[in-house]
Amino acid sequence: MWGWSNALVGAVSKSLEDHPYWGGRLPKEADHGERPVCAVHLGVFAEPFLTWVLDGTKTVESRFSIHRQAPYGAVEPGDVLFLKRCAGPVIGVAEVGCVWDYQLNAAAWKVIKARFGPALRIEDPLFWKRKASACYATLMKLERVTSVRNVFCAKRDRRAWVVLTARENSIGGRDGIA
Repeated sequence: MWGWSNALVGAVSKSLEDHPYWGGRLPKEADHGERPVCAVHLGVFAEPFLTWVLDGTKTVESRFSIHRQAPYGAVEPGDVLFLKRCAGPVIGVAEVGCVWDYQLNAAAWKVIKARFGPALRIEDPLFWKRKASACYATLMKLERVTSVRNVFCAKRDRRAWVVLTARENSIGGRDGIA
């Protein structure tokens, strides 16, 4: 089961081994025995959001869900995020800065739209209508965004977020309005 994630972590790590920041930061493979201090995640991105993350004009990523699932409660500051194109390769990596988890209610929706709207680059008003049934949201500040050459990913399921390696100690969800 973990074959493709090990291969992916190893391939992205190899592609960045000479990078001044990322070179020593990434594990060589997804180790499911001893857990690292930070986790490695895979996020699947649609266009134009992926391009905006890579060019630095989208600095906060959001994930909304009906059920309590990753990244909600699973991502922490300092974690690594692989940026995968929908139905394509991994083309970037980022470090997660601040993280905000919300159990959605009217007040939370208001804060998310007002505080994070510009950084999310939500330009389609229908976006908010499509997300209206969500009960949970995770917002993440993306830092140190770096492009990588296309790294093949053998992931075949429909999950838009995958925890590739979990961290040593998780603090769980951070509900509330930040």
